Amino acid sequence: MTAPPAAAANTARAVRLHQDDDVVIARSQLVGGTMLAGEDVRVAGLIPAGHKVAVRAIEAGAPVRRYGQIIGFASRAIQPGEHVHTHNLAMGDFARDYAYCADARPTVPADSPATFEGIVRADGRVATRNYIGILTSVNCSATVARAIADRFRRDLYPEALADFPNVDGVVALTHGVGCAVDPEGEGLALLQRTLGGYARHPNFAAVLVIGLGCETNQIARLVESQGLAQSDFLKTFNIQDTGGTTKTVAHGVEIVRGMLAEANLAKRQPVPASNLIVGLQCGGSDGYSGISANPALGAAVDLLVKHGGTAILSETPEIYGAEHLLTRRAVSREVGEKLVGRIRWWEAYCDRHNASMNNNPSAGNKAGGLTTVLEKSLGGIAKAGNTNLVDVYEYAEPVRARGLVFMDTPGYDPISATGQVAGGANLICFTTGRGSAYGCAPSPSLKIATNNALWERQQDDMDLNCGTILTGEATIQEKGAELFQLMLDTASGRHSRSEMHGYGQNEFVPWQIGAIT
Repeated sequence: MTAPPAAAANTARAVRLHQDDDVVIARSQLVGGTMLAGEDVRVAGLIPAGHKVAVRAIEAGAPVRRYGQIIGFASRAIQPGEHVHTHNLAMGDFARDYAYCADARPTVPADSPATFEGIVRADGRVATRNYIGILTSVNCSATVARAIADRFRRDLYPEALADFPNVDGVVALTHGVGCAVDPEGEGLALLQRTLGGYARHPNFAAVLVIGLGCETNQIARLVESQGLAQSDFLKTFNIQDTGGTTKTVAHGVEIVRGMLAEANLAKRQPVPASNLIVGLQCGGSDGYSGISANPALGAAVDLLVKHGGTAILSETPEIYGAEHLLTRRAVSREVGEKLVGRIRWWEAYCDRHNASMNNNPSAGNKAGGLTTVLEKSLGGIAKAGNTNLVDVYEYAEPVRARGLVFMDTPGYDPISATGQVAGGANLICFTTGRGSAYGCAPSPSLKIATNNALWERQQDDMDLNCGTILTGEATIQEKGAELFQLMLDTASGRHSRSEMHGYGQNEFVPWQIGAIT
């Protein structure tokens, strides 16, 4: 499911997405008395930009449709021209037809495969960046890890990397857990899987792992459980063994210095676009996300898959209520049932914590025009384009399939993207309608604006504007092709806006699950 091109869907002041919809979307703020051309509806009261306007009478309890799909149920009777939002639209249960594999179709490969300038590691893996990484086993070693990385900051110590122009930098990725957890529990296993994924990531030329020494997450067990091995490219030690903070920082600096010469030998060369693994994210969404940026990203994903690449759709709570549109595209019933299984896990997880799946959308999403998680999900799923769903992964699992896959993650973007990168994503594409300041080292992150107002206000943080889809100046397919080329350019070394600002180290947030005692 993708929204139709805006040029075909726009009325003068609102956007209709499907002939069966009960609402249209305001392209700009509407005042009471405004007639909506093509709808024969007069607006009743003020309607903010990106919000919904009823185009027909809706009885209390009746389903309300956008994208031709149910986004909620009228909590009271709604008249034509009324603002449809949290005051009159609520969640409700309804059956979804999973129709496993019904819409799966063979993927037609591109006639001439696209390429980018990548870095080929000795084992054949392909990188889009060339960092040295410092990981921590526990929060207790976070301070020394950051102190070591700071010694190689180009803005503070220009001479530190002056002789190593092919090294993108030294980054410390720290976290707040690693101890006071069940040593045999799911929470520690999840953290270790995440750290293992980063330690293996091709965007790291070498990795240093630092622990305290007495934590639950012992480095030796981490290395063993993840199939890692000490080498010139993976070094580990503990603060307690090296003699405290000062000696640890000095020791770490010397180890990193010893890694730089080899890391600097990395050279870029043309490689097929099939080596791209792109994590799909949307954060700070608005009523336009499912009309402009998300469908444009979906069009880019279709091109990526056609060229043999991989896209990772995630944020399980943000496909809730729209998962049936993915199961229809599953390549097998088994893949479709794996996705539904993750949905059922989330329902049980929320029940255990007395939470609701409709906790999402956030306050900012609602201010931007999204009312229920069903509505957000239907817009968010447009990021996945129209190709087959080929596999489903749990959080931070290595992604081995090519094509469109799904990874189970929370909707919170830093946690979700952390899982995607641990799974192998070497590029992140992040749509936003409210504005985002985000990066995801060691993988570059592209931020895509849904509307012109955001682009004009926060262009300093945005890499691409899809607001021109709303104004009819560009089509979804045109923006999708532009975004696909931007993916290739960024994978080839072009810096994203978040990289220019130095984002990426603080956004490493492994999923914390399970009891902390």
